[in-house]
Amino acid sequence: MNEILQSVDPAHGNVVGEVAMIAVEAIPSVVARSRAAQITWGAMTPVARANIIKSAIPKLQAHAIEIGTLISREMGKPLTEAIGEAEGCSATLAREIDNIVAGLEPEIVNDDKVHSEMRFDALGVAACITPWNFPVWMPQDVVIPSLVAGNTVILKPSEKTPLCADAWAKHLIAVLPTDVLQVMHGDERHGKALVNADVNLIAFVGSRSAGKHIMREAAGELKRLVLELGGKDSLIVLEDADIQAAVQYATQSCFRNAGQVCVSTERIFVHKKVADAFESQLAKSAAMLVQGDPKNPDTQIGPMVDAEQKAHVLGLLKDALKDGAKQVAGATSESDTPGNYVRPTVLVGVNPSMRIMQQETFGPIACVTRVDSDAQAIALSNASPYGLGGAVFGEIKHAEIVARALDSGMVGVNKSCTGAHGTPWIGAKQSGFGYYRGKAGHRQFTQTRVVSREK
Repeated sequence: MNEILQSVDPAHGNVVGEVAMIAVEAIPSVVARSRAAQITWGAMTPVARANIIKSAIPKLQAHAIEIGTLISREMGKPLTEAIGEAEGCSATLAREIDNIVAGLEPEIVNDDKVHSEMRFDALGVAACITPWNFPVWMPQDVVIPSLVAGNTVILKPSEKTPLCADAWAKHLIAVLPTDVLQVMHGDERHGKALVNADVNLIAFVGSRSAGKHIMREAAGELKRLVLELGGKDSLIVLEDADIQAAVQYATQSCFRNAGQVCVSTERIFVHKKVADAFESQLAKSAAMLVQGDPKNPDTQIGPMVDAEQKAHVLGLLKDALKDGAKQVAGATSESDTPGNYVRPTVLVGVNPSMRIMQQETFGPIACVTRVDSDAQAIALSNASPYGLGGAVFGEIKHAEIVARALDSGMVGVNKSCTGAHGTPWIGAKQSGFGYYRGKAGHRQFTQTRVVSREK
């Protein structure tokens, strides 16, 4: 008899629903069905595959409020943001799927003697293992390009948000041929078994430690990998920065989704000449945020996803305060943060050697460190194994020079790190191996093959 996985509302403690976990020993048969389905699916053109997927878009759009409401209930995201995630996914899918197709078109390369075609073909079976913080965005980012490329997909969503994945995937499964997309529920045991199964590609979004495990396990057969492994993003506030704009950005970046975002700003390096103004304004801005029931339309910050995540965040906070950091915004007592809530918190006087500056916090804690120079800010920002995103605020040419010196895959100048449509979502150092989005990202889900002939 299969084990049952319960989904619990982090704001109220209620059981939202439950799903059956697959038996670990049954995973090879799931993969075998996926491999059998891939023969016909992979023989189709990218255009034909995309057209099938497009037929699910009206249903995804029609059910966006329902899916968004489920996101809010399962992981505690404020309802408006959760519905925005679901609506944004369906809108993005409608806009971008043709760009995925275009990115997979053959490229012609000629010289005087040889005509070559670079083709972007299916790898086979893709295992997509996705997290709970964006339980629809993350599956869409890895499942759709996998499918358009001609792979069949086994999606293992986080055990903390299984219902969201089901609600999203069922509309795709309804239009796809049998076994082209399968959803597999389970915990860490099931994820490890899927990684070790007969799959060709593993697309994973999650922790650095889990990514390292996947990379070790995949090495035996040199399975292809697309890994997005979190971050410890920095914000550098230069002495010529617009302080109000920097504070506005920091407030959004540090506390959105209760800090449970891979590109949340977790480290802030501010020039000492403007530090007083920045720190006081950020503390006031954090204190004004409305935290509460995700269903309340006024709520801006919901709870942590569960008690385990809250304990992790509060453990880092406690250590930082013990080691000399000063709290200028946040809870004043345990009664201020009942249940799974953590108040948006601002720490100043943070030493870069503190544990909270080394480990991924994934919670609503803004850590501010004063610096004497650009060089010091750059060195401290780069003194991390992570390198996903970052931001620099200052006079634009000055800020661009600093931005180019950061060891991050994505850097924003006077804005977030998010790039223009068509740019990849890409990490540096231990924040990623492979990447997704954009033409280059879509091709990560394929086997590049060069076919050549003499002219």
